[in-house]
Amino acid sequence: MSAKNKSKQQKKRFSISAKMYLSVTLTVIAVAVGTAVFAYNVSAAQINSYFKRLAYNSAENVASLVDSGFYARLKEVAESEDYQKVRELAEKEEDEDLVRQYLTEAGIWDDYEKNLEFLENYHAHMADIKYLYCVVFGEKDAVKDMYLIDDDEESALYYATGYMEEREKEFYGIDSSVRIEPTITHGRWGWLVSAYAPVFDEDGKVICQIGCDISMDDVMDERQHYLVIITISTLILVILALTGAWLFSSKLIVSPLNRLSAEMKKFDPGEDKNYETAHVVSMDYRYSDEIYDIYITVKAMQIHIVDYINRLYVARQDKQKIITSLEKAESDIKDRDAQIGEISQKAYIDPLTNVGNKTAYEQKAEILTKKIKDKTAEFAVVMIDLNDLKMVNDRYGHRAGDSYIKGCCQTICMIYGTFWVYRIGGDEFAVILEGISYKERSELFEKLQNAFYESADNKAVSPQARYSASCGMAEYDPEKDESFENVFRRADKNMYENKKRFKKKHGSYR
Repeated sequence: MSAKNKSKQQKKRFSISAKMYLSVTLTVIAVAVGTAVFAYNVSAAQINSYFKRLAYNSAENVASLVDSGFYARLKEVAESEDYQKVRELAEKEEDEDLVRQYLTEAGIWDDYEKNLEFLENYHAHMADIKYLYCVVFGEKDAVKDMYLIDDDEESALYYATGYMEEREKEFYGIDSSVRIEPTITHGRWGWLVSAYAPVFDEDGKVICQIGCDISMDDVMDERQHYLVIITISTLILVILALTGAWLFSSKLIVSPLNRLSAEMKKFDPGEDKNYETAHVVSMDYRYSDEIYDIYITVKAMQIHIVDYINRLYVARQDKQKIITSLEKAESDIKDRDAQIGEISQKAYIDPLTNVGNKTAYEQKAEILTKKIKDKTAEFAVVMIDLNDLKMVNDRYGHRAGDSYIKGCCQTICMIYGTFWVYRIGGDEFAVILEGISYKERSELFEKLQNAFYESADNKAVSPQARYSASCGMAEYDPEKDESFENVFRRADKNMYENKKRFKKKHGSYR
């Protein structure tokens, strides 16, 4: 792959950290904006509800106090053809005296003045009301409605009484025989909440509607101001929340993943390399979460790889020794047989589990004994004794018992790797910890115990697959331990203490 193609591939990469920051950012913004919109809408709905209720209560109060008989007579006069001709003439000549004279001749002018005065007085004592009037709604499909009385002092009589005005679009299709719900409109008179309450005659029929308009211009201005404030507050909240979320995500997720990725890239296994020189991942990570599980799994895999390469290297060396020995012994059959017998005796691998056998373990013990004498020793011994192997053999046969031994061994190797694990008896294993494994001995030992606890209690599998073992660990103490055997005995003692506790809890057979 060319450098140019690699560069393109790197640019297209969308890392986990970028995905994490993006998801956190989108979540915080969505929650903050959603909360702000909800708060704004709730506040606006409450204010609208208050003003609608105020407008309707005022209209209903006026409707209950007016003279319904007068409004019935005024409606009859205003709807007559003669009056409409007079009103149109008065509008054309801009002479409202023509309307006044007609109403006087109809005998309702005095009552007209009294009812108009009542509306004006009521309006004067209700500061929130902008317009107070009486209107006769037409049929549902009508586009115009007639005004009977309007307390607006600037409105001439020929406009205030009997005038047909275009219906507001919000009231298209209105049914005046039932309650008309208050409506908020924005038109040539500004922001208004309009409510209508019916005036009934003696037979309970609707004569007209008392209309009450309350100005909401100041309310809408304040609402715009509130919108600006809540927008700024939301931006500040988003910035603070994102800062906290990013710091939290970086510390607990992104940074550990980046460190783990960097450690994995250092891994360089090779022949005759130990865990340190091969750069097996090593992190100071104390949280028990999925990242820790990934870290332990990757570490176990890398240890397996190093162990496998070292075994191949040792096998290749042993093979070369065998070939050399055979070449030297070709002239003498007896010497060759003796050499082959000697080589066979030095086989260090347990044939069932493929880990070190007792011979390999004893050889390792001799090496550590020399280190103890040289005062260069630093190691720990983990003793492991399988639980319930006899039960598996008795119930399921020795083939199942062999499978049980291998399953327990695999559990051990998943934690420590195979290089330092030895089978020293039929159901006994030992692990010798040095280097990185020694430094992390406490965490690894806890991981081993938890693995066997979980397996032993796993009811989802058959008893022969519930791998269980008792474990004990001891560390070499240069001030107390004169030999490797001292450390072994302490580890063995700790293991048997754990086995007693296991049997006390589970019994001899689970």
